Amino acid sequence: MTISSILGQFDLCADKAEFPDLDNGYYYPVDARIRLFGDSTRWAMVAELLGYSPRGGNLIDVVHSFGNCLTHGEPGFSGFLDRVDNMTEIDPEGTEVYAGEVPVVVRGTALAVDAAAGTPLQDVFRRLAPANRGLLLADETELRSAIPSDLPELLRLDEWNQPEDFWDVKPSAHETFRMIAEVLDSGDPARYRPTLPANTHWSHWPAAGSL
Repeated sequence: MTISSILGQFDLCADKAEFPDLDNGYYYPVDARIRLFGDSTRWAMVAELLGYSPRGGNLIDVVHSFGNCLTHGEPGFSGFLDRVDNMTEIDPEGTEVYAGEVPVVVRGTALAVDAAAGTPLQDVFRRLAPANRGLLLADETELRSAIPSDLPELLRLDEWNQPEDFWDVKPSAHETFRMIAEVLDSGDPARYRPTLPANTHWSHWPAAGSL
């Protein structure tokens, strides 16, 4: 386990378009989270991008898992978790807008919606996210589906600075992911000392979801 090997894995996944990309044209971004895990010999990073996918017809938590101890699969995408149980009720015509006066049901929990009929679905989901992150993002079982259950958590990031384009700026060349690699290599969360402003809020990515 070295910083260079960690960053090398990140770069390889970015080259294959399997690294978290907030500017993805197929998802309207709603929320995001990164969690870091490690001990003296093992490391893992799980990144989640929650977004509304018109093609997928749901609000989807796209889970990416990285590490030297994955329990199955290769580094990169590890899960696509549909979150809304009643899409046919909130958008019966498939027009990507809210039908109105219908709760959004997530994992069996009905969430009241403060939105009028005709509101774009990405805006509906964005209004729900701040108060319902625990339902919308991965639970512990989902989160650890590809990493060891006994691996200690080191750090949780609810926001960070993300490059606009991984074709131009590799993870290994960006402050955020270099610091993440330092945390994973050392086991010391204090190594994460960002100087760049966070930009993971959906408002920073207006072109995402436009394909």
